[in-house]
Amino acid sequence: MIWSTVRLALRELGRNVMRSSLTILGIVIGVGAVISMVTLGGGATTQITGEISSLGSNLIITRPGTRPQHGGIQVQAEPFERADVAAIEREVPNTEAVAPMASAPTVAVFGNENWSTTVNGTTADYLAARDWPLALGRTFTEGEERSGALVCLLGATVREELFGRQDPLGASIRLGSAACRVVGVLEARGESTFGMDQDDFILTPLRAVQRRLVGDDDVDLIFVSAQSEAATAQVQGDLERLLRQRRRIGAGQEDDFTVQDMAEIASIVESTTGVLTTFLGAIAAISLLVGGIGIMNIMLVSVTERTREIGIRLAIGARGREVLLQFLVESTLLSLFGGVVGIALGLGLAAVAAPWLGVPFVFDPTIVVIAFLFSGAVGVLFGYVPARRAARLDPIDALRYE
Repeated sequence: MIWSTVRLALRELGRNVMRSSLTILGIVIGVGAVISMVTLGGGATTQITGEISSLGSNLIITRPGTRPQHGGIQVQAEPFERADVAAIEREVPNTEAVAPMASAPTVAVFGNENWSTTVNGTTADYLAARDWPLALGRTFTEGEERSGALVCLLGATVREELFGRQDPLGASIRLGSAACRVVGVLEARGESTFGMDQDDFILTPLRAVQRRLVGDDDVDLIFVSAQSEAATAQVQGDLERLLRQRRRIGAGQEDDFTVQDMAEIASIVESTTGVLTTFLGAIAAISLLVGGIGIMNIMLVSVTERTREIGIRLAIGARGREVLLQFLVESTLLSLFGGVVGIALGLGLAAVAAPWLGVPFVFDPTIVVIAFLFSGAVGVLFGYVPARRAARLDPIDALRYE
């Protein structure tokens, strides 16, 4: 019975291909929009979390001040000191590298070229903590760090802007009024998903920045790398306890610093992009309702056009539920056809747009199955009213219908 009903439905839909095609247009657009939005959102989430993971799953970032509260308000606090860094190295076990950082904007000049960038004062441990290898040259020596010698490592963007294809090793560049000798170049990492150039900075020894460019002993940021991913939570806890003790924060008082590991940051970003993707998908899904209303209107018209046919079927013994099933199958098939076309359209649009937006194409079979089933549910939901109307027709009145 089911197969014969499907064949009848396919025959009826095939009688007017143009009308059937226009009927499913809303479903096609709705499913296509949902698939493309969710696929691109999944690609963006994958890329962002991948970039965060590339910083090191064992990395812990410590900043003075609290996290932004409701309304974007962030409570500022006293910066860290070099003594805090020494205490972390001495008293926090299971650390692989501890790298303080102090930053200042600057203009780097070489010959006739100049470039506005940021100079970051740090130690050689920065490369280990950030898992950032060198492309050329060497890192700072212990003697250069202790004496505050103004030597520098160039990010790939700074190297390109100042030297182009030239070898920068051994060259002297000017940072403000201070001369700095180039001893190394970092490997390029390119732009982040948020459009930030990750290679636009210069690294110098921390003491050099503090003494010659900033004029104080403040530390803006501390990178701490745990020896293993399993030890990250323990290192974070020990780090928080040590800093509370050194900054004289009493029991019950809130921290005036922020400690975050990369897993927490990745979770926050993934949650945020997930909410945004769901929101965009929900907006796109509104067109599915429009498509469902279109199917219901066309099916109501079909019931009116086929009133005499329905009357004949009922008069020769067809049951009302059989008529109901036929029209439900027709509306469901219409919606499922629209869903299949919409899935193909959505995946195609996502595949084309992903390289243009700079995100990977991530195929998610779950959302495809959900979209297909949901399109079928739309056909059943919006096809029920016309089907019920057809099933409840009086045979005599239907046969008299002109």
